[in-house]
Amino acid sequence: MEKITSRTNDKIKYAVRLGESASLRKEAGEFFLEGARLCSDAALTGIEIRQAFFTGKALWKYADYVDNIVKSCGICYEISAEVSQKLAGTEKSQGVFCICAERRHNGGGSLDPSGKYLALENLQDPANLGAICRSAEALGLDGLIVGGGCDIYNPKALRAAMGSSLRLNIISAPALDGLIDKANSMGMLTLASVPRSTAVDIRKVSMGGGVICCVGNEGSGLSEQVIEKCKMQVVIPMNGRAESFNAAAAAAILAWELKR
Repeated sequence: MEKITSRTNDKIKYAVRLGESASLRKEAGEFFLEGARLCSDAALTGIEIRQAFFTGKALWKYADYVDNIVKSCGICYEISAEVSQKLAGTEKSQGVFCICAERRHNGGGSLDPSGKYLALENLQDPANLGAICRSAEALGLDGLIVGGGCDIYNPKALRAAMGSSLRLNIISAPALDGLIDKANSMGMLTLASVPRSTAVDIRKVSMGGGVICCVGNEGSGLSEQVIEKCKMQVVIPMNGRAESFNAAAAAAILAWELKR
């Protein structure tokens, strides 16, 4: 296993840039992953691992996880503690890092007309995006539609998802209104989640067939364009003086209702 001890090594600089730049991730079709369990999950899920980096300590401390990664990766490097600090996005890094190939589903080609989906429009907080991925997988949704906003491969989103985003069917839809049009033509029920008194109580909606429920941006909610495309507006009933739910909390409640 080749050793890397310089923080200015080209491979290390590229890995750092990959974690920082959504445009580079899109251009290269790669993403940066940190953590023994996350990297091992990627290997076991069938994600293509193109390069892996381990500290000497990680090689024995996380031997089982490392073994899964090494079996799936053609190029592995042992790195010094100083190089690990350069790569780390967390204060207590485990010293395990990977560069992986992205898996992307574009448009509505992978939509199941009988499936249950959440669609996210322009979410900005990677922690929210990751938490929603966890809820979507845990509650058994058929996929998550990401319409703009934060990159699903943002390192903070990947950590918050705890591996769910690597296993979940993720559909990229930059033009979310266009995908809603496609879903409508397929006979799916499309719902716009809005904090409006005129909207239908989500608990009273029949979820018998295929359904897509849209969740909007943390600050501005869903765009009027998407709301108008959806067949129905729905609301989560609230008590007290609260005006809305956090995006991740709202998505979890809506996902529960989709599968209840």
